[in-house]
Amino acid sequence: MVNGRQRRETGCDEEAQHCAPSAAQASTSDEALMTRVARQDKQAFSMLLERHLNGIHAFLYRMVENAAEAEELAQETFLRVWSRAGTWRPDTVKFTTWVYRIARNLGIDSLRRRRPPAEVDPETLPLDDQPPSGQRERAAVLRALGDLPESQRTALALCHYRGFSNKQAAQVLDISVDALESLLARARRSLKKKLAGCAP
Repeated sequence: MVNGRQRRETGCDEEAQHCAPSAAQASTSDEALMTRVARQDKQAFSMLLERHLNGIHAFLYRMVENAAEAEELAQETFLRVWSRAGTWRPDTVKFTTWVYRIARNLGIDSLRRRRPPAEVDPETLPLDDQPPSGQRERAAVLRALGDLPESQRTALALCHYRGFSNKQAAQVLDISVDALESLLARARRSLKKKLAGCAP
């Protein structure tokens, strides 16, 4: 998922052996790695990529509903982690909160630039391993999610798909926990109403 631009800017293709994390290093905290990344440590950056790139991609996919676009945005997220590492303040925000906030802002910018999304076509979804009834249900869920306001969809993506606590998700969205819980409640009501209308 890491493209040529990312390799050039971080230098992680110059000496691959120096970028691959060892088993012992895998236990190093994100915060310790970011301290090293701020000093342009390519190995530490590679370890953060290994840990978080797939999760960021999955989160962005829930936002923008396009795999290729989510991949580009995930790569841009980590380019910003590399270039802005010196601005991160561990005493004010966790690394995961900070990086998901970067990803969320990029996702919002992308959605604002985009024309209104077309209706999801079930025939284009990768549902071959599911029975027809399962395919229809998943397509209905994707449609319903796509119809939600961005803030509600992002709250669901963080709490239900990425396993964030309400407090962590509220920090990413830069809102109070009460406001986050209100978003989730409205999102669940909307989904329940929309999916009830899809029941056979």
